[in-house]
Amino acid sequence: MSRKKQSMDGNQAAAHVAYAFTEVAGIYPITPSSPMADWVDNWSASGQKNIFGEKVKVIEMESEAGAAGTVHGSLASGALTTTFTASQGLLLMIPNMYKIAAEQLPCVFHVAARCVATQSLNIFGDHSDVYACRQTGCAMLAESNPQEVMDLAPVAHLAALEGKVAFINFFDGFRTSHEIQKIEAWDYADLKDMVNMDAVKAFRDHALNPEHPAMRGSHENGDVFFQHREACNSTYDALPAVVEKYINKINEKLGTNYGLFDYYGAADADRVIVAMGSICDVAEEVIDYLTKKGEKVGLIKVHLYRPWVSAKFLEKLPKTAKKVAVLDRTKEPGSLGEPLFLDVATTLREAGLNDVVLSGGRYGLGSKDTPPSSVFAVYTELAKDSPKARFTLGITDDVTNLSLPEVKPAPITSAEGTVECKFWGIGGDGTVGANKDSTKIIGDHTDKYIQAYFQYDSKKTGGITISHLRFGDKPIRSPYYINQADLVACHNQSYIIKGYKMVQDVKDGGTFLINCQWSDEELDKHLPAESKKYIADHNIKVYTVDAVDIATKIGLGKRTSTVLQSAFFKLAGVLPAEEAIKYMKEKVVAKFSKKGQDIVDMNCQAIDQGAGALHEVKIPDSWKNPAADAAKPALKGEKKTVEMVEKLMNPIALMDGDNLPVSAFKDIADGQFQLGASAYEKRGTAVMIPAWNSETCVQCNSCAFVCSHATIRPYLLTADEASKVEGLGAKTLAVKNPKLSQYKYTLSVSPLDCMGCGECTTVCPTKSLTMVPQESLVQNQGQWDYLVANVSKKPEVDTMPLSPMTSQYNQPLLEFSGSCAGCAETSYARLITQL
Repeated sequence: MSRKKQSMDGNQAAAHVAYAFTEVAGIYPITPSSPMADWVDNWSASGQKNIFGEKVKVIEMESEAGAAGTVHGSLASGALTTTFTASQGLLLMIPNMYKIAAEQLPCVFHVAARCVATQSLNIFGDHSDVYACRQTGCAMLAESNPQEVMDLAPVAHLAALEGKVAFINFFDGFRTSHEIQKIEAWDYADLKDMVNMDAVKAFRDHALNPEHPAMRGSHENGDVFFQHREACNSTYDALPAVVEKYINKINEKLGTNYGLFDYYGAADADRVIVAMGSICDVAEEVIDYLTKKGEKVGLIKVHLYRPWVSAKFLEKLPKTAKKVAVLDRTKEPGSLGEPLFLDVATTLREAGLNDVVLSGGRYGLGSKDTPPSSVFAVYTELAKDSPKARFTLGITDDVTNLSLPEVKPAPITSAEGTVECKFWGIGGDGTVGANKDSTKIIGDHTDKYIQAYFQYDSKKTGGITISHLRFGDKPIRSPYYINQADLVACHNQSYIIKGYKMVQDVKDGGTFLINCQWSDEELDKHLPAESKKYIADHNIKVYTVDAVDIATKIGLGKRTSTVLQSAFFKLAGVLPAEEAIKYMKEKVVAKFSKKGQDIVDMNCQAIDQGAGALHEVKIPDSWKNPAADAAKPALKGEKKTVEMVEKLMNPIALMDGDNLPVSAFKDIADGQFQLGASAYEKRGTAVMIPAWNSETCVQCNSCAFVCSHATIRPYLLTADEASKVEGLGAKTLAVKNPKLSQYKYTLSVSPLDCMGCGECTTVCPTKSLTMVPQESLVQNQGQWDYLVANVSKKPEVDTMPLSPMTSQYNQPLLEFSGSCAGCAETSYARLITQL
């Protein structure tokens, strides 16, 4: 059979399959699973039919617990029902999952596996949520990449129906759920062909129905509950054969060779890794590299995790295996070992394979990147006479000394000829969306393989985004960050000033693109010495483009992504520039035509101008031996907070948190931090910030009242305070309120804390605030710093009625949060601290 190739991520692949088999979807959004429900909802709204010729009925509830209740009730009434969730959302479904599984209802829970909050919240990927569901009675099926999600997700639906067991179908949150690849998609006719309609009829006939009433969910005492609970054993004993039956049907249709467990590597391997999820693709790359050198290494990839089938595992384990390392993407404090390790240990013990040396490792918690260097480290450890019994990967554990040393620099294991590009953007600037479009343009209009992965900051809008794009003529199995790129693009000039190590990821002779409003002389002033030397020593080509100016003149505001996308195609050479521009414009029409022809025209203008606005920087000889950067002033403030900022927050803010050792967190193992650290961050991410026209200001303080990040504040000043702040360039006014006439008034904006949302300009009744480039006002930071440190509320304010105006003279106790620019929720939260 032939299948249509499409560029999509793991979430879309799961949704494509789920929609086919689903009649009712009970949903509630939670990152990173939300797009699955979103796809299903959109398809339903547009009238798409499932394999039964019906639109899916989508019901969004008030919480994940409510969604699980909806799912349970819908299943009980005989409707094939699905949901999509992750992390705490999945945990809120656990009570219903026990009931659904025990009542033998064929539900499928599609899970983009995500970290469960512990000492802190983490919205990214690991397996702690699905492992928490082991005891519910749900079967568990795992996939490693978007193609596997597409290929194997049908097994969960088909086996749940015939096997009468609910399934958790899971894959790595963000890494697989959001990674775009060009994959082959199922035709619904082929999915329908595999459905056991007798099983569908039996399910419907068994439903609760007033026409043939029955009782379900009764109460039992200790005399019979145990026996009744054991009565399901035969169902679970029979389930693996049902799963294998449908995997074989899929293999017949696709020409694949999937199994309950898959083996990859040398037939006579003596060192074997056992794992599930996206790390399996990394391991396969490393195995290819090592086996070419004659090393005997292998991998057992787990698909059916529950029920665990020891016999099938042992069939895949080479008879020559002497050492086995089991990798778990979770931590169970105080346990003898993590879940997958314990399953393998029991299997080997019961099989009498006591001579096999077994190790257990933890990796990838909270989406910690797991590159080839980590997998090399495992095989290196297994080569020792006495490998560690327990270990961790990808970190430096200088407290309990469990970590394995990374093999660095690791050999390049990605497919030969792969072009790798890396983009540093800011949440909300359109970089991620544009890169998704670029990837799909290349995927849909060439024969090239593609991969796109997007590394997000938890701060979302206004936070850092790093796009990792790969293109090549060979299949791409590289689910890890790019650190040797052909092209690195910096889409926000503040990242240069902050000193992020971006250009250091460019290959020798590669290209570095900077979106900035600087001349070459200004770039020389702002670029860190370390970056200059790297550029000169590694023959890096440097280009600048002023996308901000282009976008502003066209009318796109801060949405510079279309300009920069055009510049990318001009530089990358993956597609001829003329072709790329044509396809980009087609995307623009499809994407924005509903918003009006003027929006389409503006974006098309941006495309045309972006490709022609590139400026190549001539690298001066002085960059080979640049002058050292000026020393940064010592931080001031409460001692413990300053220490925390210097030791933890600064490295984290500079994207160097991966290199912090375990000891850095030993004294805050419970997750309790000092307050006030956000004031030191000075993110400087706003492209445009408000400028104050003192001549028209009426001192209403409405701007500060609505500011979500507390970055614009009014002050009442004594004559001495006014003199000092005027000396720093600030403007002051006579206070209009006669009760405060002894003071002067000023309004201050923090250029490096403002997020550029523009809410203050919207609410200002006299239009005394206008958005201007941050660069033009960054020198005003000293005024802000003086006012915050030295000027406090005046006592007369407390004698006045509390109002929006007077409240803003109180110090906000919530400031510079990680919320999205313009977030109303933090405006309220900040206001509460002032009341």
